[in-house]
Amino acid sequence: MNYNVKYKNMKLLLISNSTNYGEEYLGWPRPDIKKFLSSTTVKRILFIPYAGVGLSTESLEKSYDVYEAKVNSVFQELGYEIYSIHKENDPIQAVKNAEAIAVGGGNTFHLVYMLHKNKIIKEIREKALNGTPYMGWSAGSNVACPTLMTTNDMPIIEPESFKCFNLIPFQINPHYLDANPEGHGGETREQRIEEFLVVNKQTTVVGLREATSLLFEGDSIELVGKRPMRIFNFGQEPKEIAPGEDISFLLK
Repeated sequence: MNYNVKYKNMKLLLISNSTNYGEEYLGWPRPDIKKFLSSTTVKRILFIPYAGVGLSTESLEKSYDVYEAKVNSVFQELGYEIYSIHKENDPIQAVKNAEAIAVGGGNTFHLVYMLHKNKIIKEIREKALNGTPYMGWSAGSNVACPTLMTTNDMPIIEPESFKCFNLIPFQINPHYLDANPEGHGGETREQRIEEFLVVNKQTTVVGLREATSLLFEGDSIELVGKRPMRIFNFGQEPKEIAPGEDISFLLK
């Protein structure tokens, strides 16, 4: 089935990172988030905090509380209310009732573990396919992909499956970096992605640099920000794509 037909109702904002160095939390993407939601009637946004495992040493629940408050303080400035799924008695019903969904960054493995544990992969996917606005940053962008396999995170827990929402037909590598820090002898990010492609030859990977996002509205896709993204395919030289260039080929 043609992507544009299957996903014609989707409205997604997939953000590479939440915070640039020296800025406030969710500082740089605030105008993009506001614009993304401005054409909707959304007032309250269901927040998925499961990637935020290190915001409190007391417990995961406390980490989620801290995360919810942190995100809500930003969204209230934009005119919206955040409420977290971890406080809902029925996560599945909470997803079904959501006006919009926001998935925060952090550890992708723990996020996917909890999404499967609470059995909300299918429900969030169906909501997004049917037009419920979905936004995510870092790990929240990773899980919009078919799998989590292009995350940068440590596997601190084993999910039931690597499968994610499969809202887009390619993989994102958020926080994409072009080189290793000086003195570091490990693989570059590009080499890691090339390893992935050796065993996943038919998959396209988008290296999404910081301070950039991908915006999906119906049958269109746009690179938002001032920096180019990097496109990887097996057996091909990586391509640099600048904001404003046609990237509709990613939806084929």
